Amino acid sequence: MSALPDHWIREMSRKHKMIEPFAEARPRKGKVSFGPSAYGYDFRLADEYKIPDFASMRRADPKDADAAAFRDFKGGACLIPPNSFVLGRSLEYFRIPRDVLVLCQGKSTYARCGVVINVTPLEPEWEGHLTVAIVNSSPVPAKVYSGEGIAQLVFFRAECECAVSYADKKGKYQAQKGIVTSRV
Repeated sequence: MSALPDHWIREMSRKHKMIEPFAEARPRKGKVSFGPSAYGYDFRLADEYKIPDFASMRRADPKDADAAAFRDFKGGACLIPPNSFVLGRSLEYFRIPRDVLVLCQGKSTYARCGVVINVTPLEPEWEGHLTVAIVNSSPVPAKVYSGEGIAQLVFFRAECECAVSYADKKGKYQAQKGIVTSRV
């Protein structure tokens, strides 16, 4: 596997709608950076969030996720309580080619404030809005901003196409729109 440069990401987004909407890199004073980087793309956070309602949860269990245990929030920013998390989603919709694997990593700007993004792969032929857990590991509330960068995707091309893609497996998060809670 080899990392893919920004010009390949731009071309795939223009020709094959790999990233929609695609944000070109340009200076944005006072904003957390987003758009293409040398071998990746910093995606933006949409203005939709799911905030856990711990008072109504029996337990946190990925095999018994209760979507009702989250309240929906929409806004230009979201305040995450200390030592807690929210679910957010990418503003962009992704369509990953069959010979590409993408890894999602948090941005250091947020990490320096104690905000951690779950590391997750985007498998070959997965498509959808990316749901991310945004964790505030600090003892004070942390603020994240809609429409600004939240995490970086790094793109890797395999030497050949995979035998079975996420689409072939009919993955449970295929073509997801909005924020999707755990499914087993």
